Amino acid sequence: MSVPKFQFSNVVVVESEFIGCIVKTWGASKNRGIYYEVYVRSFNTIKEYDEADIQHLVYDKVILEE
Repeated sequence: MSVPKFQFSNVVVVESEFIGCIVKTWGASKNRGIYYEVYVRSFNTIKEYDEADIQHLVYDKVILEE
């Protein structure tokens, strides 16, 4: 049994440049692997993406010297 890589509310990158938020995880079936419903603000809609088409958003952290 495969374990989902992402969870509800994870911030992710889709289509190489758009930021989205995971809203639903769907388990694998005979016809399709794990996939997600992602709210993409740029499109103002929820779209489905396979797990291989999603990347975690990596935040840059800036530490100021005080």
